[in-house]
Amino acid sequence: MTSSEQPTEAPSLSIFRDRSFWGLTISQLLGAFNDNLFKQLVLLLCLEKATAAAFASSNSVSDRYQPVAMAVFAIPWILFSGLSGFLADKFSKCRIVVFCKTLEIVVMGCGLVAFLSGQLWALFVVLFLMSVQSTIFGPAKFGILPERFRAEDLPRINGIFQMTTFLAIILGFSSAGILKDLMPGQQGLALVSVVSIALAIVGTGAACLVRPTPVAKPDLKLSWRAVGIDGENWRLIQENRFLLGVLLVSSLFWFTGGVVQPAVNSLGTIDLGLSNARTSILQACMGMGIAFGCLLSGRLSRRRIRFGLVRAGTWGMAIGLPALTVVSYLQPNLQGVAEQAATVGAEASGNLLFDATGTEWFARVCLIWLGASAGFFVVPLQVVLQSVPPESQKGRMIGTMNLINWCGILLSAVFYGLFEVLRSQLNSRAGFDLHSATVFSALAVIAGLVAIFYRPDDIDLSSPANDSVRQDRSAGRPQLAE
Repeated sequence: MTSSEQPTEAPSLSIFRDRSFWGLTISQLLGAFNDNLFKQLVLLLCLEKATAAAFASSNSVSDRYQPVAMAVFAIPWILFSGLSGFLADKFSKCRIVVFCKTLEIVVMGCGLVAFLSGQLWALFVVLFLMSVQSTIFGPAKFGILPERFRAEDLPRINGIFQMTTFLAIILGFSSAGILKDLMPGQQGLALVSVVSIALAIVGTGAACLVRPTPVAKPDLKLSWRAVGIDGENWRLIQENRFLLGVLLVSSLFWFTGGVVQPAVNSLGTIDLGLSNARTSILQACMGMGIAFGCLLSGRLSRRRIRFGLVRAGTWGMAIGLPALTVVSYLQPNLQGVAEQAATVGAEASGNLLFDATGTEWFARVCLIWLGASAGFFVVPLQVVLQSVPPESQKGRMIGTMNLINWCGILLSAVFYGLFEVLRSQLNSRAGFDLHSATVFSALAVIAGLVAIFYRPDDIDLSSPANDSVRQDRSAGRPQLAE
């Protein structure tokens, strides 16, 4: 698309009548489902392998493969986020969205082959490719929102967009464990991949509904800095400490999520003795909470970026995280439930949801609370990075956001892996009884510090005063728009 091309129409007054909104939402929802279904299946297989190795050596279980899988998934975001932001500003975001969804079909086909091979390294390769596809998709997907819709609608749209995304995550996580128990073995997982390929095809069709927008900066030149942070963006975040603060705090959300995801799997399968299906329901509870928090945060924003919601979400995380550590030490008697759930077809979905002990229900409630708090936390930060940067830099700024966020996720894999090594050593040599869930309490300390010290002012998105934030190159807070 050239710079002379214009959108086919002005932003719609009703987002629910805009086919671009529905096309983008549906394609994102189906993509998020596929990503999380595949990733959770790989993580559960990693735990299965670690447990088998511990049983063979008569040692305690050391969760060493999940951090590797998380690192493999994070590396493409670090390597290619800057380049993806460049592509989103240089070319049509609409065409990039369609290209990425087409690429998803190919990646899911590779997943089918990897499951049939039964090799963990092959699954890691597909996980890497899936992450590359998602990396390229991100800046175009989020960058098209401020081009397609009004600024004052962005909090609401992001709330809905994030809610539907996390509903897909809920379904992806919960389906992974249930399908793994119901269809064990390589052939069963291969059948799951066939469904993923079909969903990728449907998502590609939905992406074709998105109307084009003008290219943000068609004369943008590629430089070596595009693999990291673009020079223009680097100057912007150096001069505007407010944007830098938002980027760093946003990365905390993803660092926390990068630790919590494998830790919840370990909490369910090792500490509580749950089946794959019931462990995935724990992950789904967290996703359910995030979806609710994102939707409520978008509605409460009311055309403003409200940082009070960020603080409320951070305090909620600081409270919910230690509760999960407590859950792991309640020592429930769940072995009978686990054995029943592991039997193919033994439990209906209703039993999986409602036939649980008090400890398992407590874990679910804690995860819903934690997810809702995270949803409050993330939506205002997402809107800042869509609305504050200049129009010609939005794609690259979102690429920068992805880069910093996934640096946080890579650090989370390193952090969790080192924690597991230290925990295993203390348990075996010093006679401690530290559970993997102890890591939740360490995260609570970090969240509490952010809640205390991060206190920027709100921004009114319906006021021209919002423009002053972009021009504020001083080291302070954004101007408060009245």
